[in-house]
Amino acid sequence: MREELVSVSSHSMTSTDCMKPTDLSAEKKLKRKNWRNRIRFLLKRNSSKSILHLMKNRPHRPTTDDVNQWAQSLDKLLSHKYGKAVFCIFLKSEFCEENIEFWTACEDFRTLTSYKELASKANNIYEEFIKSEAPKEINLDFHTRNAITQSLKEPSVTSFLAAQRKVYSLMENNSYPRFIHSDLYKELCAAARKEGKHIKS
Repeated sequence: MREELVSVSSHSMTSTDCMKPTDLSAEKKLKRKNWRNRIRFLLKRNSSKSILHLMKNRPHRPTTDDVNQWAQSLDKLLSHKYGKAVFCIFLKSEFCEENIEFWTACEDFRTLTSYKELASKANNIYEEFIKSEAPKEINLDFHTRNAITQSLKEPSVTSFLAAQRKVYSLMENNSYPRFIHSDLYKELCAAARKEGKHIKS
């Protein structure tokens, strides 16, 4: 997923990877409220649903090294189950979770071996993310969208590859840097360090 990507001429794709509301001030207020609620839920509640409780799930609990590696690349972040889950929460706070959901759907799609399953899944992805006015429509240029539409006649594991790369690039260049500089990531680093000291003691 780190290949050289074809540049997209559409201004809307280079300017943002999230929704584009008509009333920016109203959207910003909703965004701030949504962010505060999510941060409060994940980081401030001293309950069984707190981050430290989730970290106690040993198979997926991030160590300090894990959390630090998430800042090295989007690949490292998405390869860790907990890191991917937290990034999803961050994207929801920015109203662009459709990007990671589409990317994940494409990853699952490329593992299919049955043509029947492939055709069914391809249609589901198209209906949910690609077609105009889809419930989770992603931001794609006309040529990429049209190529996908044509490929549905005979879907293959590469049907959504170009679109997946474009969405990955959008996340890598926009949402991912914001996540690494966010209060959420800083809190995760602090929580991992605290948990590490607790385990050693």
